[in-house]
Amino acid sequence: METKIKSVFKEGAISSDFIANSIAKHQTKTQIGAHDIFLGQVRADEIDGKTVSAIEYTAYESMANQKFHEIRENTFSKFEITCMHIYHSLGKVNTGEICLFVFVSSPHRRVAFEALEYVVEEIKAHVPVFGRELFEDDSYQWKVNT
Repeated sequence: METKIKSVFKEGAISSDFIANSIAKHQTKTQIGAHDIFLGQVRADEIDGKTVSAIEYTAYESMANQKFHEIRENTFSKFEITCMHIYHSLGKVNTGEICLFVFVSSPHRRVAFEALEYVVEEIKAHVPVFGRELFEDDSYQWKVNT
């Protein structure tokens, strides 16, 4: 039986309503003792005297979704977690907006912290998502992961 791989991508910024609704769905799950959340936000970095106004994200979607799926499966095998959600933006995301949302639930807080850190580090290191930093003067450069 072939495993269906869910897309983690959202067009544009990830809204606070989307985040709140995702979290609210877990309030009735009584086996959960801890939730840990990572929100990646676009920063108004200054680079060579120019200020970032947005990042435009692109990806090799099928490869990226496969890698997100592998990270998800590896996380469930390494940590005693109850659930996990990962969402990443595609397209333009302005400074101050959310581009990455990772949500991990576990019976215990320490596990939730450790699993979340593992997931975020794996995403940064292995997922083929690319960002083009757009500057206020309409120039751009490809983002270096930090």
